[in-house]
Amino acid sequence: MALSRKQLGLTTLTLILGCGVGWVGHQALGRNLTPTADPAEGEVAVTTLATNPPTTPERVTSAIPQNNPNFIAEAVERVGAAVVRIDSENTNWEVPDAFQNPFFRRFFGDEVPLPEVPPQQGTGSGFVISADGQIITNAHVVEGATSVIVTLTDGRTFEGEVVGTDPVTDVAAIKIEATGLPTVTMGTTQDLAPGQWAIAIGNPLGLDNTVTAGIISALGRTSTEVGIPDKRVQFIQTDAAINPGNSGGPLLNDRGDVIGMNTAIRRDAQGLGFAIPVETLQRIASELFETGEVQHPYLGIQMVMLTPEIREQINQDQDLGLTVEAESGVIIVRVLENTPAAEAGLKQGDIIQSVNGVPIATPTEVQFQVDASEIGTPLEVEVLREGEAETLEVSPMPLPDELR
Repeated sequence: MALSRKQLGLTTLTLILGCGVGWVGHQALGRNLTPTADPAEGEVAVTTLATNPPTTPERVTSAIPQNNPNFIAEAVERVGAAVVRIDSENTNWEVPDAFQNPFFRRFFGDEVPLPEVPPQQGTGSGFVISADGQIITNAHVVEGATSVIVTLTDGRTFEGEVVGTDPVTDVAAIKIEATGLPTVTMGTTQDLAPGQWAIAIGNPLGLDNTVTAGIISALGRTSTEVGIPDKRVQFIQTDAAINPGNSGGPLLNDRGDVIGMNTAIRRDAQGLGFAIPVETLQRIASELFETGEVQHPYLGIQMVMLTPEIREQINQDQDLGLTVEAESGVIIVRVLENTPAAEAGLKQGDIIQSVNGVPIATPTEVQFQVDASEIGTPLEVEVLREGEAETLEVSPMPLPDELR
C-alpha cells in the first residue's frame, strides 16, 4: 500500500501566486497556481527558507511615535517614493502546434495564416533598496520577460535589467541606471507578533501607489501550508488587502520599516495574504546582485511528521518493509539516489532527532537548518535507527536545476 499525498499530510491548495496583473492569455488576473509537483520528485515534504537574522537593520533616527494617530500616513510618506511600478513584456511566442498541421500546409503551403498574438504583458510592484538603482520584486513578476520598464512615483521611467531571479524563493533583482533614488528602510521580523500592524504598498489592478493596512495574522507559514510546496519560504500572513498587481511590493511595520515582500493571496478566501520575510529578501537579493544566481543547500530526502496514524500506515505497508515504534518525530520516507543523503548513509525509516546539535520536532525545522548551512560543509544529523541513535555527517550539494 503506497502512501498517498493526503495520507502523508501533503495537502495542496490553489493560490494566486503574486498578484501580478497580466500575462495576457497566460495569467489574466494574477498567476493561478495549482501545485502539482509530486513530493517524490522533490527533496522534502515541507520546504522552508532559513531566515538568518540580518546585521543591525538600518533605521531612521526619528521613529514614528507609537501613539501617533497618523502613524500609517507617516510610514507611507517615508517609504512611498521608493515603491515602483514594474511593467514587463514578453514578445517571444511560438506558433500553436495546430498551425503546423499538414492539413494547413496542404492548402496554404508556407503561407500558413498565423494568428495575431499580442505580446504578453504583466504589471507588478517593487521597491528600491539602494540609491544607485537596485530594485527587488517577485520572480514571477518578471518571469519570461523580454523587456522590463520601471516607473517611479515622480513619473520617471527606466528600462530595467533583470540581474537574476530565484524561483525557489520567488525573489528577483532588477537594476536601473539612476542615482540619488529614495530607498526603503529594512526592518526585521525578529520582534514581530500576530496582532501587530501591517501596511502594504503596491499597484493593485494597475492603481499605482495604493496603500492598505491590517495586522500580522500569523508567522512562519510553511510553503505547504500556503499551497506552494515548491517554494522555500516561511511566510508572514497578513489581512492587509493584497490584490493582483501588489506582487513585489513591500509589507511595512508601524514605523515604515520593510518587514516583507507581498507575494501571494489565497484564491478561495478573503483577508489572507502572504509575504516573504525581509531576512530572506536581504540574503537572496545580496546573492543575486553579487553573482546573478542563488545556490540552495540540498540533501535529497523526503520526510514527514510522524503521527500515530502515519506510524500505523507505515507498519502496515509491506512494500516499505519498515517497523516503526516511535509515535512522534520526523521520519525519512525516501532517500533519493546519488544525493548527499544517500552517500552519507541516511536510510528510509530513520527518525531525525537533531541537525547540528539542534533538536528537531518538525520537517520545517529540518529544512530551516539545511537552508542555514553552507554547500559542502558537513551537517551532523542524529537519527534514531531501529531504536539506536546514530550520527552521520551529510555535506549538502546545490539544489539541482530540475527541482527549482
